[in-house]
Amino acid sequence: MASRVALVGGNGKLGSIIRQVIEEHDDFDVHSVLGSGSDLAEIEGADLVVDASVPQISVDVVRAATQRGLPVLVGTSGWSSERIASVRPLVEAAGTAAVFIPNFSLGSVLGTALAAAASRFFPYAEIVEAHRDTKIDSPSGTAVRTAEMIASARDEPVEAPHVDQRARGQQVGGVPVHALRRPGVVARQETILSGHGESLSVVHDTIESAAAYAPGIRIALEHTPRVRGVVVGLENFIDIGIGAPRASARPPVDEGGVTGQVAGATGA
Repeated sequence: MASRVALVGGNGKLGSIIRQVIEEHDDFDVHSVLGSGSDLAEIEGADLVVDASVPQISVDVVRAATQRGLPVLVGTSGWSSERIASVRPLVEAAGTAAVFIPNFSLGSVLGTALAAAASRFFPYAEIVEAHRDTKIDSPSGTAVRTAEMIASARDEPVEAPHVDQRARGQQVGGVPVHALRRPGVVARQETILSGHGESLSVVHDTIESAAAYAPGIRIALEHTPRVRGVVVGLENFIDIGIGAPRASARPPVDEGGVTGQVAGATGA
């Protein structure tokens, strides 16, 4: 039997993409579609609540779902670590799940993980994110998540000179974050890591929202009913593969008379 999903914010840009994924999935049915002004009692009778609303009411959606013992998948931006901490006791007491996904794009999740892993080797880090001019919140949830992951991955705080000046951006976890809002862009984030004599940039561009988000939405939908407690980030449901290199099970490449790096690179 398919799980019934109550979708809050289902008429918005992200909500419309989530609704299409639900309708195309054999294991889920749309129970109800709520707007930002709907009575949250309409979620009753659902098996799962998905929140794609706006930051101002997202916390009410999480509380309404949790109080009814329903797992909730949150795709709404604006959830900092402090805000998530405020609902954690309620979720844990109810014995249900609240899954927060700052970005459903697999490429964005990988970019954030790569930036956090690499940041340990660079004293400086800054984030520049750009979204369409209609995006309400700033910085984006993805930028906040990236900054928090960078901060937690490091033994020492990021070096961020002159952050007392407003033009230096908003600090999140000690990382300066700069937000651009303009037409002609879907979503773009660049994490700039700097050291003495070198820099490394990790850039992710969302080109077409539906195509970029749909695979991650499916993963999150399938995993949310199976977990308990608070989960933050799509990376908890996929094997990103960042860590110590594993021995390859593949046979050695036949170099064909070409030696060294060239053979290894061209034969890969």
